[in-house]
Amino acid sequence: MANVTRGLSGSATRKLVLAALFAGIGVLLSSFAIPVGGAKVFPFQHAINAVAGVLLGPWWAAGSALVTATLRVSLGTGSLFAFPGSPFGAIAVGIAYRILRRDEAALFEPVGTVLIGATLGAVLISPLLEGAGGGLLALMIAFALSSIPGAIIGYLVLKALRRTGYSV
Repeated sequence: MANVTRGLSGSATRKLVLAALFAGIGVLLSSFAIPVGGAKVFPFQHAINAVAGVLLGPWWAAGSALVTATLRVSLGTGSLFAFPGSPFGAIAVGIAYRILRRDEAALFEPVGTVLIGATLGAVLISPLLEGAGGGLLALMIAFALSSIPGAIIGYLVLKALRRTGYSV
C-alpha cells in the first residue's frame, strides 16, 4: 500500500479512498437500476455523483463515476449509456460547488447529465445499439427521470452528513 500512495498528499489519499468508496457503493446499489429504452436509469448513481461532486470536486467525482460505469457495464448491471450519463453530472456539481460553496450545488447534477450526457449518448452510443430508442429527446427524458430524483437524494444525504458534523 505504501507504494500506491507514495507521492500522494494526505488530501489526495483521502480523495482516492472516498472516490473508491463511492464507486463501490455505486456498484453495490446497481441492482436498483430501472430499464427505460436502451438505458438503465439509476437514481442512486446520480445521488452519489452529487455527493462526490461536493466532497471531492469535479475531477475525482468524474473518475469515480467512470469507475462505477466500467464496473456496472462489466457486470451487466449497467448499459453503455452509463459512460456519458455519469461523469458530466459529477463535473457539473463539482464546478457548481467551487463557485457557490453551498450544498445546493448538488442540484446541478441534472445539468451535466441531461444536457451533456444525453447529448453525447445520442450522438456516440445510440448509433451503436440497435433498438436502443436513444434519440436525443428520449435520452434526455430518461436521464432526467434518473438524475433529478438522484440529485435531490444526494442533496438530502449531504444535509444529513452536515448535521453529523462532516465537513469538506
